[in-house]
Amino acid sequence: MRAAKIKASIHKTINAYKSKLSAYADEVFQQQPPIGGWSYSEVYSHIFDSSLLSLRALDHAAKSKGEDKPTALAVRLILLLGILPPGQFKVPKKLADRVKKISKTEALDLILAFEEALDENYTSVASATAHSKIKHPRLGYLNAKQWLRFIEIHLEHHLKQLERIEKSFRA
Repeated sequence: MRAAKIKASIHKTINAYKSKLSAYADEVFQQQPPIGGWSYSEVYSHIFDSSLLSLRALDHAAKSKGEDKPTALAVRLILLLGILPPGQFKVPKKLADRVKKISKTEALDLILAFEEALDENYTSVASATAHSKIKHPRLGYLNAKQWLRFIEIHLEHHLKQLERIEKSFRA
């Protein structure tokens, strides 16, 4: 998939996050859902904080600050198919420790910061070498384009999580 198409897909997904954010009642945003797990607030905290960190890794890879290491076949399949396998990838402790309950205003600020950083870092993907890779905590070594694709997949994954939370509140 071309980088421009991935970026357009990411922006479409970001708009879905914004739309959902505006629809959530303030009092429910930080409430633990009936199904357990993260609140809406914690999902937004995680996805946009980790996406900003992923952009930092993308930038390092694009600037040839990475290593020439192989990307595992299973990871290449994830990137090709565009879906994370269910139940296999728990949030790394380092990232889980960063998750916190935030307000809707803080969530929107994170989204806007991510959008700005995406637009700043995106241009370097096209000229990046495929050999400079930065290690992802669970997926191993990814180059700049792979990081961009991962961000797209990860955003979609957590958008589905928000939909499961919504269903649990309606049940």
